[in-house]
Amino acid sequence: MQFEVSHTSGGARAGVLTTGRGRIRTPVFMPVGTLGTVKGLSPRELKGDLNTQIILGNTYHLYLRPGSQRITEAGGLHKFMAWEGPILTDSGGFQVYSLASRCKITDEGAVFQSHIDGSRHLFTPENVVDFQRTLGSDIMMVLDECPPAGVSRSYAQQANRRTAAWAKRSKAQFADSGSRYGVPQYLFAIVQGSTFADLRRESAQELMDMDFPGYAIGGLSVGEEAEALYAMVHVCCEMLPPGKPRYLMGVGTPANLLEAIGRGVDMFDCVMPTRNGRNGMLFTTRGVVNIRNRKWASDSSPLDSGLNTYVSQTFTKAYVRHLFQCNEILGLQISAMQNLGLYAWLMRGARQAIKENRYANFSREMSAQLSRRL
Repeated sequence: MQFEVSHTSGGARAGVLTTGRGRIRTPVFMPVGTLGTVKGLSPRELKGDLNTQIILGNTYHLYLRPGSQRITEAGGLHKFMAWEGPILTDSGGFQVYSLASRCKITDEGAVFQSHIDGSRHLFTPENVVDFQRTLGSDIMMVLDECPPAGVSRSYAQQANRRTAAWAKRSKAQFADSGSRYGVPQYLFAIVQGSTFADLRRESAQELMDMDFPGYAIGGLSVGEEAEALYAMVHVCCEMLPPGKPRYLMGVGTPANLLEAIGRGVDMFDCVMPTRNGRNGMLFTTRGVVNIRNRKWASDSSPLDSGLNTYVSQTFTKAYVRHLFQCNEILGLQISAMQNLGLYAWLMRGARQAIKENRYANFSREMSAQLSRRL
């Protein structure tokens, strides 16, 4: 895998990440396709109108459904879901702790019961790597222990110890296995440490000593204050190698992304644009719209005149509100496309601002503009 930082503006970086299935311009936001689909959208819509560069899938969910056999029979996740571009798969660690019932974590791995049918399963660093080999994801994540917000220092230290040990085992299993389907795969590590700066540094250093091709910042956006999130991102980006991609997991709002880019993050994912869209919250170039509000009932203006996508220019606020009032599926699809289109537009703007060395002003203006409630 190749990663080249071409421009900087303060702490912000613009670059290109090259995988076997294509080049990814960074900073980049990855739409979340947890179960092998970005909810409500087809691959053609993602690739065409939204210019999506890379999407995210989830090991926990895909392991439970459809499972290893069907993915193998299909020839990998890309063929199964008809997506030709790069895919990053999360290891499922966060889902094991947040969704599964009766989860027990030991040094061996995580024993959990499925949230679907209660069946018992074991995730180890080794079998999580093996399953991601089966998926054929371009970027794989190690299994980690993700502590919730507000944990004690001793708990965070124990999670760090286990995360480092699991990362070492993951890398060994990765080295002993081969990429599937004729396309190279790459394994990223995950920095933990909760909101303890010294533990974040310790975790980053241990993982850097193992020399992974990329590093994620995990265990944030789990309930901590925004300032704590930004502080930990700053600590991690100061530590992590400048020549390798940095991925902030599960974050977040446009303002969160802008702040994190300014501190040196290259990659993001979050369910917010699609999930909030399905609940009627639309991110637009002028601010946040609650499309369910009565004020939009007779508004015949485009959904977002400042965004050059099909749904933004074609459909009116009044029509999209009508779809939500009637529980029509098209309303959910339009809102998902609007929000993902806005996030892609924001990333393009950030890349251009970095190239022109004006990122600080861009971030400040965009954060104020996009956070307004309309």
